[in-house]
Amino acid sequence: MPVAKKSAGCPVETTLKVIGGKWKVMIIHFLLEDTQRFGELARKLGRISPKTLTQQLRELEEDGVIIRKDFGEVPLRVEYSISTLGFTLSPILHAMEDWGAFLEAKQKKTKRTSRNSVPLG
Repeated sequence: MPVAKKSAGCPVETTLKVIGGKWKVMIIHFLLEDTQRFGELARKLGRISPKTLTQQLRELEEDGVIIRKDFGEVPLRVEYSISTLGFTLSPILHAMEDWGAFLEAKQKKTKRTSRNSVPLG
């Protein structure tokens, strides 16, 4: 189980080395929902190049977070699923989801308040 390459001794940094970056958390999020094929992940993620998605999937696989299953068929059929180790990230992603919802609600409230305020001066 390789997980993070060189750790500086900080658990948060170790975690970020595995799940950091623009796409990895969303890839994990979708794989926690269900097994996905490459094309399905690409569609769900939207604006990601095939090269970048391939790289992110390889890194997550190398770190033991996801499992790649190649069916050995032509045309190529590969499925990605969350590993047991990857499943342990579920509470972290749920906490991120909760915090994101909290922040969105706070920002909406701030926008409403600023629209209703009268400028001074």
